[in-house]
Amino acid sequence: MNKLVDVKIVRIFLDEEARHQGRPTHESIVNEARQRGLAGATVSRGIMGFGASSLLHTAKILRLSENLPVMVEIVDVPARIAAFLPVLDNMVEAGSVVVVDGQAIFHLPLRIRDVMTPNVATVGPETALGEVLDLLSRRGVKAVPVMDGGTPVGIITGGDLLARAGMPLSLDAQCALPTAMRDEHVRCLDFKNLRARDIMTSPVRTINIKTMVRDALRHMAEGGVKRLPVVSDDGHLLGIVSRADVLAAMGHASVVAGHLDVLPEGMHESARDVMYRDVPTAGLDTPLTSILEQLVASPLRRVVIIDADRKILGMIHDRDILAHVARREAPGILGGLIKALSRSAPGGSELAGVAKDIMDTGVITVSPDTPLSKVIQTLVERGIKRVVVADGEGRLCGMVDRDAVLKSLAGGY
Repeated sequence: MNKLVDVKIVRIFLDEEARHQGRPTHESIVNEARQRGLAGATVSRGIMGFGASSLLHTAKILRLSENLPVMVEIVDVPARIAAFLPVLDNMVEAGSVVVVDGQAIFHLPLRIRDVMTPNVATVGPETALGEVLDLLSRRGVKAVPVMDGGTPVGIITGGDLLARAGMPLSLDAQCALPTAMRDEHVRCLDFKNLRARDIMTSPVRTINIKTMVRDALRHMAEGGVKRLPVVSDDGHLLGIVSRADVLAAMGHASVVAGHLDVLPEGMHESARDVMYRDVPTAGLDTPLTSILEQLVASPLRRVVIIDADRKILGMIHDRDILAHVARREAPGILGGLIKALSRSAPGGSELAGVAKDIMDTGVITVSPDTPLSKVIQTLVERGIKRVVVADGEGRLCGMVDRDAVLKSLAGGY
């Protein structure tokens, strides 16, 4: 038998016509609960009742049956309910919010349909690459399916743009460039007269909307895939699911169902088990030229700044150097830096400054003993790809990235 977990049960009693910001309050509550990742919410419509106004509402009386009682019921672990109560308090202007203790077994057949993004940006095979890049930037996404009618025939990712379109920088790094230079890169892609069909990955791997999340996780880990178009039984595109979506689902499931068989054994590992120990490091006064060499040589694309006792002082990402040079408005140096970061040519010897000039001091860390479920929650909630591992004294131990977590979970089924 699966283990019972302690829960809180929230029941919100409303009138059907209650409104919050012009929308039925019960709909607003359900939408807000969904956006905040609560385990679930159910709306029930009563046939008879009265509230604070003492006005009787009943389906038996035709003239009063348009404003029947409504109850929204939410069940989740105590911490998540506690965080949601202030939100409810602001939304419910007339009604009652009742909270009771309970126990529950969460059966969570996590399927792709529950975690995918349904509103997908798409392009056609003849779309110019400049338009593709513009679409990716505007939507803030890292991949776009290439469609023939309603069926995906390919996909373009940031990796495709780097490998086959000659784009010099990753999509993340592009964001650190001045607008004029970003536009110049888009124009360069147009000048090559390349179309989506010229660089797309085809045939494209897809996943059926009914697939279990754990099976999607395995597909991604085995194939080294970060995103999968989601299709119906007849192959029509219905959404897209990313590595972050899958990890977020696993993280959420671990909160409400720590012992369910939907979770892989890998979920019970810790940061220590999956972290990289070979992390590039430097000191406060290390020249930026040396920092750049380490960034280019490491797949982590980060250098941790430490003192003589390995205590963490800051971190530098390749975006930090780009933004630093862009602020100096030195086009020649920026051009050389871009070539160095894209490994198309040596560069960066003109960089002035040292690590402490540009490092980010707000380093997010976890301890080596942090359970993998907590590591996932940190990655998802902070919107980061990698997290630094530090001991109780703030000394660097390693770094965990999403790829390592994904592979660990996939191997644990």
